[in-house]
Amino acid sequence: MLRIGIISDTHGLLRPEAEQRLAGAAHIIHAGDIGHADVVGLLRRIAPVTAIRGNIDTGDWAKHYPDTQLIQLGERSFYVLHDLQDLQIDPAVCGIDVVVYGHSHRPRIQTIDGVLYLNPGSAGPQRFKLPVTVATLELTVSGLRPVIHDLSPPKY
Repeated sequence: MLRIGIISDTHGLLRPEAEQRLAGAAHIIHAGDIGHADVVGLLRRIAPVTAIRGNIDTGDWAKHYPDTQLIQLGERSFYVLHDLQDLQIDPAVCGIDVVVYGHSHRPRIQTIDGVLYLNPGSAGPQRFKLPVTVATLELTVSGLRPVIHDLSPPKY
């Protein structure tokens, strides 16, 4: 089994709860809107990181992050982009197993044409009434096991 941590839309804030939830991951994917160079550095203390640039990542520090990345983890291929509306390939035709994206701040797990689409939601400052979330994805011999983890404080 290989455990992947997936995070997006930190907007410069890496919460301790997110770090705790991602602890033990073999690799971390950040799907953009990093917000500050320190965020990726902190994530790298947990595991190797693949990160892409989001629409708010405009400073000099963000120039070396690509808009998209295709990576191989275990036996699976991952296509990472920030905004799913910008997807310009057919992942199923290209043999991609997982599409990781962010931008909407809405966590989502969906399978289309055998491809897992995973949006971990937003782990940064809470916006509107959307939850604060990250995701983990376990790659097992029997398949993919994605989980969304709600980091929002309990409501009383």
